Amino acid sequence: MARFHGVIPAGGVGTRLWPLSRAAAPKFLHDLTGSGSTLIRATYERLIPLAGDNIMVVTGRAHRTAVLAQLPELGDLNLVLEPDPKDSAAAIGLAAAILYLRNPETIMGSFAADQVIVPVEVFQEAVREAIHTAATGKIVTIGIRPTLPSTGFGYIRAGERMDISGAPTARDVVEFVEKPDEDTARRYLADGGYLWNAGMFVAPVSLMLEHLQRSQPELHAGLMEIAAAWETGDRVATMDRIWPTLPKIAIDYAVAEPAAAAGDVAVIPGVFNWDDVGDFAAIGRLNPASEKTGVTVVGANPRVYSDNATGVVVTDSKRVIALIGIHDVVVVDTPDALLVTTKEHAQSVKGTVEKLKAEGAVDVL
Repeated sequence: MARFHGVIPAGGVGTRLWPLSRAAAPKFLHDLTGSGSTLIRATYERLIPLAGDNIMVVTGRAHRTAVLAQLPELGDLNLVLEPDPKDSAAAIGLAAAILYLRNPETIMGSFAADQVIVPVEVFQEAVREAIHTAATGKIVTIGIRPTLPSTGFGYIRAGERMDISGAPTARDVVEFVEKPDEDTARRYLADGGYLWNAGMFVAPVSLMLEHLQRSQPELHAGLMEIAAAWETGDRVATMDRIWPTLPKIAIDYAVAEPAAAAGDVAVIPGVFNWDDVGDFAAIGRLNPASEKTGVTVVGANPRVYSDNATGVVVTDSKRVIALIGIHDVVVVDTPDALLVTTKEHAQSVKGTVEKLKAEGAVDVL
């Protein structure tokens, strides 16, 4: 446990949560559960009992001020600022490289900034099992027990139980599988041997970098050069010179899948409640409907009235919103953009954002 360092990749715009989530204020900077805590703050606090002050955040340069406002205790050397997004392999790989040069015996745990997890204690116990398993020389993922035949997540096919002290539920990983169609997802659910891939990885940094070097040598070399300059005066210049040349690839393809094929990946089944807040329908699942309106309402000072209506309202304005005789509606009201859709079509918001971008409406993105 003393070798453990937490890493929080805080990237992505969360386009399915537009117009609430935008490039300048992505979803991890919002309180989407009504808890009074933003998603990134909640993620950080989940890791403190496991890692103490040894927590690193990887995010975009544009979010530096906002992230530090949420995490004022975060030290400069533990805030990694990307000039522009390069996908998860670059973000997590750079964190691994920096931590490796500080101490090659480090075990890192990477947990996205925009997930909702309860109970926290069950999650922390799963991470402890993952740390014990990683210490035996494994890259460990925490897979979520599926509750429905989702087609929106990749899956992990779990194998035999492993005999590891301190990790009674650890299993080896047979393979990672892509997002399935609905029939395949139903088969995975009925099988019982498949878990959702939530993108949580716990691993010795040396093993993580070994697999990265093997599958993505150009990316590995660039990240190691940036890491070597990290605690020098050349940090920014080195980052600006190398970062634009790095390939874009997800950590699943760059490390997890090749490592699984080599027999180097294990999984801890997560029996906690987990949600990646992927769209506004998720906000409806995570927040109870108001007794007064019958509608899930999220906002600092909402003025929502309803008559025979259900759905989700997220408001960032002082405008009165009245819903009459409409069900499963989604209304997102911000000062410069209004979204109206239904829970059924919540996943389609991403397509609208892409069309707005293509039309040059970048002022609202």
